[in-house]
Amino acid sequence: MIMVTTEYVPGYEIDEALGVVKGNAVRAKHLGKDLVGGLRGIVGGKMKEYEEMFLEARDYAEQEMKEKARELGADAVIGIRYSSSSIMNGTSEVMVFGTAVKIKK
Repeated sequence: MIMVTTEYVPGYEIDEALGVVKGNAVRAKHLGKDLVGGLRGIVGGKMKEYEEMFLEARDYAEQEMKEKARELGADAVIGIRYSSSSIMNGTSEVMVFGTAVKIKK
Protein backbone atom coordinates (compact mmCIF):
# COMPACT_ATOMS: atom_id res chain seq x y z
CA MET A 1 0.00 0.00 0.00
CA ILE A 2 1.44 3.34 -1.05
CA MET A 3 0.90 6.09 1.52
CA VAL A 4 1.81 9.71 0.79
CA THR A 5 1.14 13.14 2.23
CA THR A 6 0.95 14.62 -1.28
CA GLU A 7 -2.25 14.85 -3.31
CA TYR A 8 -0.86 12.48 -5.95
CA VAL A 9 1.57 9.57 -6.30
CA PRO A 10 4.49 10.44 -8.58
CA GLY A 11 4.46 8.29 -11.72
CA TYR A 12 0.82 7.24 -11.22
CA GLU A 13 -2.55 8.56 -12.23
CA ILE A 14 -5.52 8.52 -9.88
CA ASP A 15 -8.12 6.26 -11.41
CA GLU A 16 -10.77 6.49 -8.70
CA ALA A 17 -11.24 8.16 -5.31
CA LEU A 18 -12.80 5.69 -2.88
CA GLY A 19 -13.34 7.97 0.09
CA VAL A 20 -11.76 9.21 3.30
CA VAL A 21 -10.13 6.62 5.54
CA LYS A 22 -8.95 7.22 9.06
CA GLY A 23 -7.31 5.55 12.01
CA ASN A 24 -7.34 6.53 15.64
CA ALA A 25 -5.39 5.40 18.70
CA VAL A 26 -5.29 6.40 22.33
CA ARG A 27 -2.31 5.17 24.33
CA ALA A 28 -1.11 5.51 27.90
CA LYS A 29 2.07 4.40 29.63
CA HIS A 30 1.99 2.36 32.81
CA LEU A 31 2.51 4.13 36.11
CA GLY A 32 6.26 3.39 36.36
CA LYS A 33 7.10 4.91 33.00
CA ASP A 34 4.71 7.80 33.66
CA LEU A 35 6.56 8.60 36.90
CA VAL A 36 9.96 8.43 35.16
CA GLY A 37 8.64 10.67 32.38
CA GLY A 38 7.30 13.11 34.98
CA LEU A 39 10.70 13.30 36.66
CA ARG A 40 12.37 14.00 33.31
CA GLY A 41 9.92 16.85 32.90
CA ILE A 42 11.25 18.37 36.11
CA VAL A 43 14.99 17.83 35.58
CA GLY A 44 15.03 18.02 31.78
CA GLY A 45 16.14 15.60 29.12
CA LYS A 46 14.66 13.56 26.33
CA MET A 47 11.31 12.13 27.38
CA LYS A 48 11.70 8.75 25.69
CA GLU A 49 8.84 7.21 27.69
CA TYR A 50 6.35 9.61 26.12
CA GLU A 51 8.06 9.44 22.73
CA GLU A 52 7.55 5.65 22.73
CA MET A 53 3.90 6.10 23.65
CA PHE A 54 3.34 8.58 20.83
CA LEU A 55 5.12 6.39 18.25
CA GLU A 56 3.08 3.34 19.28
CA ALA A 57 -0.14 5.33 18.92
CA ARG A 58 0.89 6.67 15.51
CA ASP A 59 1.83 3.21 14.22
CA TYR A 60 -1.46 1.71 15.41
CA ALA A 61 -3.50 4.53 13.85
CA GLU A 62 -1.64 4.13 10.53
CA GLN A 63 -2.29 0.38 10.49
CA GLU A 64 -5.99 0.96 11.18
CA MET A 65 -6.18 3.46 8.31
CA LYS A 66 -4.40 1.05 5.93
CA GLU A 67 -6.81 -1.75 6.81
CA LYS A 68 -9.80 0.46 6.06
CA ALA A 69 -8.23 1.44 2.72
CA ARG A 70 -7.63 -2.24 1.85
CA GLU A 71 -11.27 -3.02 2.66
CA LEU A 72 -12.26 -0.44 0.03
CA GLY A 73 -9.88 -2.01 -2.52
CA ALA A 74 -7.47 0.94 -2.54
CA ASP A 75 -3.96 0.86 -3.99
CA ALA A 76 -2.86 3.99 -2.12
CA VAL A 77 -3.82 6.60 0.45
CA ILE A 78 -3.05 10.18 -0.53
CA GLY A 79 -3.20 13.51 1.30
CA ILE A 80 -2.38 11.90 4.64
CA ARG A 81 -2.63 14.20 7.65
CA TYR A 82 -1.96 13.60 11.34
CA SER A 83 -3.57 15.08 14.39
CA SER A 84 -2.58 14.51 18.00
CA SER A 85 -3.75 15.58 21.39
CA SER A 86 -3.29 14.84 25.04
CA ILE A 87 -6.45 13.57 26.71
CA MET A 88 -4.91 13.59 30.18
CA ASN A 89 -1.43 13.49 31.67
CA GLY A 90 0.46 10.50 30.27
CA THR A 91 -2.12 9.76 27.57
CA SER A 92 -1.76 10.45 23.87
CA GLU A 93 -4.33 10.35 21.08
CA VAL A 94 -3.28 10.20 17.44
CA MET A 95 -5.61 10.41 14.48
CA VAL A 96 -4.50 9.93 10.88
CA PHE A 97 -6.64 10.38 7.78
CA GLY A 98 -6.33 10.50 4.02
CA THR A 99 -8.11 9.65 0.77
CA ALA A 100 -8.15 6.04 -0.39
CA VAL A 101 -7.61 5.83 -4.16
CA LYS A 102 -7.12 3.39 -7.00
CA ILE A 103 -4.11 4.30 -9.13
CA LYS A 104 -2.61 3.23 -12.44
CA LYS A 105 0.73 3.81 -14.19
